[in-house]
Amino acid sequence: MSNAQTAARPRPASDVSAGVGLSGLAALFVWVMICRNWASIADTFALPGPHAPMSGPYASVATLLVTGTVMGLWSVLADKVHLRPSTGIDWSAPRPLSETLDISITKIAGLWSTWAAIGFYYCIARWYWDGQYLFAMEVIGVAALPLFVLSIAYVLWLDRYLIEPRDHVWHFGAMLIGREAWDAGEVKKHWRAWAIKGFFGAFMISILPPGFAQVVNADFGAMEYNPVALGSTLIAGLFLIDVQIGTVGYLLTFRPLDAHIRSGNPLLAGWVAALICYPPFVWGTMGRSDVLGYEVNTVGWAGVFATHPMLLWLWAALMVCLTAVYAWATFAFGIRFSNLTYRGVLTNGPYRFTRHPAYLSKNLFWWASTLPFLVRDGSLTDAVRNTVLLGVVSGIYYWRARTEEAHLLAEDPKYREYYEWMGENALITRSLSWVGKRLQPRNPPLQPAE
Repeated sequence: MSNAQTAARPRPASDVSAGVGLSGLAALFVWVMICRNWASIADTFALPGPHAPMSGPYASVATLLVTGTVMGLWSVLADKVHLRPSTGIDWSAPRPLSETLDISITKIAGLWSTWAAIGFYYCIARWYWDGQYLFAMEVIGVAALPLFVLSIAYVLWLDRYLIEPRDHVWHFGAMLIGREAWDAGEVKKHWRAWAIKGFFGAFMISILPPGFAQVVNADFGAMEYNPVALGSTLIAGLFLIDVQIGTVGYLLTFRPLDAHIRSGNPLLAGWVAALICYPPFVWGTMGRSDVLGYEVNTVGWAGVFATHPMLLWLWAALMVCLTAVYAWATFAFGIRFSNLTYRGVLTNGPYRFTRHPAYLSKNLFWWASTLPFLVRDGSLTDAVRNTVLLGVVSGIYYWRARTEEAHLLAEDPKYREYYEWMGENALITRSLSWVGKRLQPRNPPLQPAE
């Protein structure tokens, strides 16, 4: 197909509307304002309990309920996602419960066994019982019993409407029970999806409280003339958007919301590239890792521009903008955000300009905030080491992006169409592709044999 023909094609429609993410963003903002002003609200209505800002860890978990409910309602009432063929649901022809009961029992057996295995994994992995993960284990422990009970009603209800109720979890349950034929490929798909939810779900819950407390307790008036404090707090607020909306994505993987995991990444390289970016493989941020530490003796942006107020404000604004793009790339997913998964194709928001806006903005933020080549003691060794290691980190994210593309290209013709459209029409993607082609070594033409 010629470039002119490709350019003439419209951008493929997104499986996720802009409205669902924006509704979640609005709900998050309203809830944070309620938490910040809870003392006044409690005084006005003479409510019992502490009359102070609600900045505790469980208030951060309650935020998930608020934003998740609003986005779920938008998805159903505005986007009508429950009516899409991709849900695999036919609401017009429910089967009798007696017809699907055996299927549901098999599925519940597989689901409960999966949760038990994830719980066992949490128990034996010692990093889940220290530091930030302690809160995640507490939340999961409280939620476990209600989830086991509610799963019975949910599975019994949904199986009556599913066109094919023998899904991935059913095949795993059938393998455990041993009465019916099961497909090993389906079992692998089931475990890839739940391994992703188990690993990343606990991590996302563990990082909810600190950022939430920082934003709720922030005194913006006191930092009005301080670009470092104001910029850092605004960045924390944008990361709060990323974490809150992202965590909702891991939780609401329901078929009636068309947000189920179609498949987890089957490529080993994809898992390695993703997991290396998170605890326990890397603690904190990439910059605090012993292996990939790129902030050794660095001055950082605040130190570099400390004597240049205008540059300090401009640099703070740059980093806020980069973080805003990163947060936008997350809430644009609505309730479908999660690593290593295929849950539909997203083509709007920042994904109109580049296929990987989150990775691009995140890495540019690290370079801009760290300035790894500027070190306190003038050590050339530290400057070179920091710069090279941050380059390695950026390389890991490039590798990660390519493995994700390989997964999605193999799954959905619509993504292949989006991939091609972006290569020809999206300014950033097209420009980066052009640079990449120019950097590739050119093989000399073959000489004819004499």
